[in-house]
Amino acid sequence: MSDHASDFVLQAISFDTLEGWKDDDPSGLFEVMRRCRRQITDVKPYRTGSLGLSAEDLLPLLLAAEDFTPSSPASARAFFETHCRPFLIRRKDGNSGFVTAFYEPDIEVSERPDEVFRFPFYRRPDDLIDLDDANRPAELDNSYAFGRRHDGRIDAYPDRRAIDQGYLEGRGLEIAWAKSKVDVFFVHVQGAARLRCQDGRIGRITYAAKAGHPFSAVGKLLIDRGEIDRADISMQTIRAWLARNPERVDEVLWHNRSYIFFREAPVADPEAGPIAAAKVPLLAGRSLAVDRMIHTFGFPFFIRAESLTHLDQGRPFRRLMLALDTGSAIVGPVRGDIFTGSGDLSGEMAGTVRNDADFAILIPNAAAGRFD
Repeated sequence: MSDHASDFVLQAISFDTLEGWKDDDPSGLFEVMRRCRRQITDVKPYRTGSLGLSAEDLLPLLLAAEDFTPSSPASARAFFETHCRPFLIRRKDGNSGFVTAFYEPDIEVSERPDEVFRFPFYRRPDDLIDLDDANRPAELDNSYAFGRRHDGRIDAYPDRRAIDQGYLEGRGLEIAWAKSKVDVFFVHVQGAARLRCQDGRIGRITYAAKAGHPFSAVGKLLIDRGEIDRADISMQTIRAWLARNPERVDEVLWHNRSYIFFREAPVADPEAGPIAAAKVPLLAGRSLAVDRMIHTFGFPFFIRAESLTHLDQGRPFRRLMLALDTGSAIVGPVRGDIFTGSGDLSGEMAGTVRNDADFAILIPNAAAGRFD
């Protein structure tokens, strides 16, 4: 899926033609919008994606939300109807949009390794450096945002296999140790986790950096090998296959050379979602990961996925969401990842989301005229 702005168009529509809009309740978004406003004005504006919408374009909407408390679902919708115009995002090749889902795993850990807790979560190493056009070696693809400074030169960072085989051992980078290599792998895929320590404390880790290698889906590998039928692929079926084939776990996981490093995150409110790329807590069911090369964090998207029904008690998924995160596999103008929440139940919900979807972006009035 291409990430070039020329491969898609924005089509102005009305809220009356936005199917499912009149049944949605976006009341929960206002506190998140206030947090986004504080991030933009007090800390750092969000990076502008290739679509050309900036944090400055978003600010009038966020400022209007500052003192607004919806009295009903209708009043919440009326707020967006007053301050925004909806645009359907259409790919020029005619392909529909696509959504998956992610969650925050809940993992039992130890602060010290033993014969049970053997698999570490690592902090960012000091030999990992950010790459840009000025320092990226010619042999590394432009997709590499990270590399290794080694013996006075820059090269690719060791991959998942090398790290699993001990590249980082002895450097004091371990945050905690888990019982299962597969659990650690899926935390890498999700990008965050709640850690349940043995003394009862709850910690949190979130994405800090990655080794830089492209993400390669192990589900696709198992489909291509005929191990799991394409129609049945999900996090649950992948986990079940790995449990049945323990002697092949390393080979399959090492297919995804991408490796994620974490940082410890404060847990001011254990019930709040993890703080992700937009630097605000994610709200379950209302937070969307998008391609940040195209889209800018904080913008509202109305997602309609008619075949996605298990998140809304059998009804089609039709919700206003905020773009608050990104991910290596989230590439393209109409590709999204829905945050379902924290813990095992949220993981069960997230693991089977693979659905076609329509994407409409809500653009604040002052900026909307640029897209007519």
